[in-house]
Amino acid sequence: MRERVVESVKGKRVLVMGLGRFGGGVGVSKWLVEQGAIVTVNDAASAEELKESIALLDGLPVTFKLGGHVLEDFLAADLLVLNPAVDKQANEVVREALKRGIPYTTEMNLFVERCRGFTIGVTGSVGKSTTTTLIYEALRHCRLPIAYCLLEEGAGNRQSAIGNGKSPRVFLGGNIGKSLLSELPQIGAQDIVVLELSSFMLEETPRVSGGGWSPNIAVVTNVFPNHLDRHHTMAEYSAAKQNILKFQQPGDVAVLNNDHELVSRWTHFARPGVKVVKYTTRGPHGKMELVIPGEHNQSNAAAAVAVVDALPMQIDRAAAMEAIQNFPGLAHRLALVHSREIGGGEKKRTLRFYNDSKATSPDASITALLAFEAGTAVFIVGGYDKHIDLSAFESLLAERAGGVIGIGQTGQAMVDRVRAAGGPLPAERVVYAETLEKAVPLGVAWAEASEKIAAVVLSPASASWGQFANYEKRGERFIEISRAQQSR
Repeated sequence: MRERVVESVKGKRVLVMGLGRFGGGVGVSKWLVEQGAIVTVNDAASAEELKESIALLDGLPVTFKLGGHVLEDFLAADLLVLNPAVDKQANEVVREALKRGIPYTTEMNLFVERCRGFTIGVTGSVGKSTTTTLIYEALRHCRLPIAYCLLEEGAGNRQSAIGNGKSPRVFLGGNIGKSLLSELPQIGAQDIVVLELSSFMLEETPRVSGGGWSPNIAVVTNVFPNHLDRHHTMAEYSAAKQNILKFQQPGDVAVLNNDHELVSRWTHFARPGVKVVKYTTRGPHGKMELVIPGEHNQSNAAAAVAVVDALPMQIDRAAAMEAIQNFPGLAHRLALVHSREIGGGEKKRTLRFYNDSKATSPDASITALLAFEAGTAVFIVGGYDKHIDLSAFESLLAERAGGVIGIGQTGQAMVDRVRAAGGPLPAERVVYAETLEKAVPLGVAWAEASEKIAAVVLSPASASWGQFANYEKRGERFIEISRAQQSR
């Protein structure tokens, strides 16, 4: 690992912007207090809205500035720690503070600047959470050797772990899992850290001390239009993703999806001495036997296998493969959450409910739609408008869905466009229901009336805001309503 000169936060006045209703800023706030910083936590939400997160900081010397953003609080800080969701250009207070020279960082940058372990980073528009977890589970189950070398002669970014006598451990963090800042004292050079890296996180990694940061093994699954309300253009969005490759060092590995036309061409971002590995689901080896369904998960698993094979150590590959093949999937990602019998007699059959609330972009929902036989699944779609072109998903819904039910801000327009697209889907099974409470029973009714429909799927292709605090809450509500459905 290259040596980094990391400035201490001890005694500094640090303002953490973005506590979050579900504790997004709790981990970094606790860590800053432990490091001796004078911590102020700022959030636009009220104390009542944030009471659960505030309770997690109970007893710590933290000053809360809630219910809005006041420029004077920012100007009084020696350092700002910005939540990844904060748009520096759109927020007037942040923009003015930065204009006046107040330095800023992020939780991820604080972590990677101090992390001594071997890092594996995963990014992509679709599938990065599943791929990250597949890699983590594979390494967690494959009996890593006690002594190995992360350093080939002349590779300046890695440390030797030979002879330290410690068994490597595997840590999971980033955009998935908890903050790893508190784990820093336990993460040694022999340990492996698997990170899911969002575009919001990666747009800041060029600012890591020492000239930017990229992981030792960088994985790019795919890049589709997403978060254009923040990044504005595909070029800007792609540039953020490309940071996962741009700062790798000799001896590092770039793992790219050879089945994705854009990502497969990103070899030119690999610096001299970086090994490029491309994975594919095509070829003579056939499909893997996986618990999780769909072609997209075959690709996610292929990425995980490529990482396992790229590790600079001998491992129990059979154990790693077994963990990948038996992985049951992640919550809110096309997860089977309920089944019930419908019909009667010879027509009795099973209706399944799938929660794909994490699908907040059209490409993620297209992936879900293609996992079902045409005409067999009712899709519940819509939510907060991220200003993404949904036309490709809408056209495919008209061709392949067994029914389309719109909810939320984008739902009405999506339903209108699906109906206008024509296709084999009957117009009476393209309806705006506004809420999940109305949508799920309607999907069940359609299934009971059509012998072909075998699934009701929440795959919104939109963010959850407006009706729900996050995609998890939306998915949990879908599960509750689905499980409450009774036979008629």
